[in-house]
Formats: sequence, structure tokens, C-alpha cells
Amino acid sequence: MSDKDSVVRADVGVGPWEGPWPDDERFDPDLLRDGDRRNVVDAYRYWRHDAIVADLDTKRHDFHVAIENWEHDFNIGSVVRTANAMGAAAFHIVGKRRWNRRGAMVTDRYQHEHHHPTAGDLASWAGAHGIHLIGIDNLPGSRALETYDLPRKAMLVFGQEGPGLSEAMRAECEAVLHIEQFGSTRSINAGAAAAIAMHAWVRRHEFGQKPG
Repeated sequence: MSDKDSVVRADVGVGPWEGPWPDDERFDPDLLRDGDRRNVVDAYRYWRHDAIVADLDTKRHDFHVAIENWEHDFNIGSVVRTANAMGAAAFHIVGKRRWNRRGAMVTDRYQHEHHHPTAGDLASWAGAHGIHLIGIDNLPGSRALETYDLPRKAMLVFGQEGPGLSEAMRAECEAVLHIEQFGSTRSINAGAAAAIAMHAWVRRHEFGQKPG
């Protein structure tokens, strides 16, 4: 199902184009005629899907996101949605090919998706592309995300809600980082942790804010 086929809400997006139609091949005639209710920023209103992807490809960041998919975790969609918002180069699914897309809110259609059967396969792909595997998990011996200098070409790797990173994945990561916590709970939601980690990369490499 495409995002144009999804349920239309009149209070989301914009209605039909008013006035003369733009003479620009990036615009979708169906959306101009019917309105654009998709979950996209205003700059992409009425644009064709492939035109949006092409434009995003000119400004994606150098970090990737990988998520282990062993239990069909509903948090995966939330992680992918944040990866889109933060301009990740691509997202990678490790394990089962089918994953819970509901939380992605169709944003996965604007990202590049890769599948890897095992942690070793992900590591081989990352090594071939000069990308550092950085695990994010609250584990004994992990280092604080807040004081770690994330590499520019990084793959931020997340495990399942609950069990976290698998042992096989931990072995492939060059570092495992945790997010400092100050309350009583043992861990925070995987989707929230992913958002914090991605934003840490953005602060470091888009705004030059060194950790420490």
C-alpha cells in the first residue's frame, strides 16, 4: 500500500492545489488534484515520491542505523521513523526480513533499506564500506555515549526491546555505548534510546559539538 492509498484525514496535510499548476516535473498530478495528506515536511508537499527520495539523497548524513529483528519488535518502526527525521544514510534490518512497519508511519518508503541475515553479515557489509559498528546498549563495561567521540562514518546498532543487543552483535561492535540515566528504571525504551543516539551524532558532526 502506498501512502497515497492510506486513510485520508482532512486535518492533515493540504488540500488540492489552488491556482495554476506548477510547471515542474517533481510535482505529482494526482496530489495536485486531490491534495497531499502524507507525513512529509511542507517543502515536499505535492512532490512525487521518487522526487522526494532523489532530493533526500543529495543531503543524507554519513551515519547508518541497524536494528536486530528477532522478535518482530514494534519499536523498530519508531527507530526507522527517527532515522528518517535525522537524515540517516540508510537503515539495516538484521535477522528476520519482515519487520513491524506500523510505527514507521510510511517514512521507511523514503529511506534506503538493507537486510542482513546475521550480525556477521552486517559487519562484513560495514567493513567493506569503511563504516564503524557502534552498539547502543546499557551493558556492563559499556562506555558513556555522552563522552564518546562518535566517528563520522558510523553504524548505530540497536537490539530488541528487553534483551538488547545479541551476544553475536556485541562481538562485532568496536564499542558499545550506554546513555547515562539518573532515575530508578533499569533502561529506557529502545525507540527513545535510538533517538538520543542519532541526535548525538548530529550534534557532533553537523554542529561540531565535541563530547565531554
